[in-house]
Amino acid sequence: MSLDGLSEDVESVYTDLDTELSVSLDRETRNELAVLQTVLDPDDPDELVRRAIHMLFQTSVDTGSLDFHLRRGYDVTYDEYLSGMTFQEMTGTPQPPDNDDRRYQF
Repeated sequence: MSLDGLSEDVESVYTDLDTELSVSLDRETRNELAVLQTVLDPDDPDELVRRAIHMLFQTSVDTGSLDFHLRRGYDVTYDEYLSGMTFQEMTGTPQPPDNDDRRYQF
């Protein structure tokens, strides 16, 4: 995959998401949501879900987990996705040759 493939996939998923999501909750998640709802007292339980998504996303970015999955699936990083260019395109350096078959030869 590539940067273009990632952009297309994100746009496709974004389009597929409805304005409202219905999520089924297991017992543990329902209990945790009830505690958070009681303690944080938001105007709407949906606000807690939005916060949770933001928190998961930020944690994934901060820990490098998002970059790991992006690199594995699309061979790009989140910074490259945000800029719309790969590192090679930004710096003007040529792509290194594909030496996978020689990687372990001495």
